[in-house]
Amino acid sequence: MTKIKICGITNLADAEAAIEFGADALGFIFYSKSPRCIDTIKAKEIIASLPPFITTVGVFVNHDKTFIDKIVKECGLGVVQLHGNETADFCSSIEKKVIKGVRIKSAADLTHLAGYKVDAILIDSCRREDYTLPTSPFDWDLAIKVKSLGRIILAGGLNEDNVAEAIKRVAPYAVDVCSGIEKEPGKKNIDKMKKFIQEVRNIG
Repeated sequence: MTKIKICGITNLADAEAAIEFGADALGFIFYSKSPRCIDTIKAKEIIASLPPFITTVGVFVNHDKTFIDKIVKECGLGVVQLHGNETADFCSSIEKKVIKGVRIKSAADLTHLAGYKVDAILIDSCRREDYTLPTSPFDWDLAIKVKSLGRIILAGGLNEDNVAEAIKRVAPYAVDVCSGIEKEPGKKNIDKMKKFIQEVRNIG
């Protein structure tokens, strides 16, 4: 069964709705330049209210290890997603399960990924200057090639209208959605989120 991560959570109502609809993981962005950035106090409050068996993911972009460790401990995060230019050695230094977010434009970009010993690779089409805002759907044929490196999480331009096709084409470990189901940055469109999760679950 394809796992579902709803990212860019900034409020308890969206978190609770995502869980009710069947999401497996929630993403909290701690990158200050993102319009979906959440402060530590708010993230901690939301996470403390969640039921068991929901994975909480902290999204970091080129932060130092001290900052990451502090946020992980204070908020009780279960997984760290590194979405910047972090090296393989830096990823290995994190004492949590690690998702490495990468932006891949061609097959040539796959060579450097082989050295990363992480728990999953998230691939998307984010703008390099923003790191968290997708510009268009990812090249699904290219995503299939990334699968040879391990578990992949498919992101980048996904929404309720194309996620089923993406899963059929790529068969990823998980899908990740953020802006594709929003009514404004940091606030989810509940109907779109429900439909997105239903589309994934209908495939199984």
